[in-house]
Amino acid sequence: MIKKLTNDIKELDKDILKIMFSGFKFSFFICLLSSIVLLTYIVNPISYILFEAGTILFKTGLTFAVSFFICGFVINCIKKQIT
Repeated sequence: MIKKLTNDIKELDKDILKIMFSGFKFSFFICLLSSIVLLTYIVNPISYILFEAGTILFKTGLTFAVSFFICGFVINCIKKQIT
C-alpha cells in the first residue's frame, strides 16, 4: 500500500505536482495564521470569537491541504486515462 502510494507520487505530472505544492503552501499559510489567532486568544482572552475564528481557519487550512492532495491524484488519473 505504501509502495503504491510512493510510486503514484513519483509518477505525478510536473504541472500537477507544482499546483499541489502551491496549494500546500497556501494551506500552510492559513494554518499559520490560525495559530497566530489562537495564540492571541491564549495570551489575551478578550473574546470567544477569536477562538472560534482560529479553529475555523485551522479546519479550513487542513481541508484545503487534503483536497489539494486528493484532487492532484484524481486529476493525474484522469489525465492518464485520456492519453
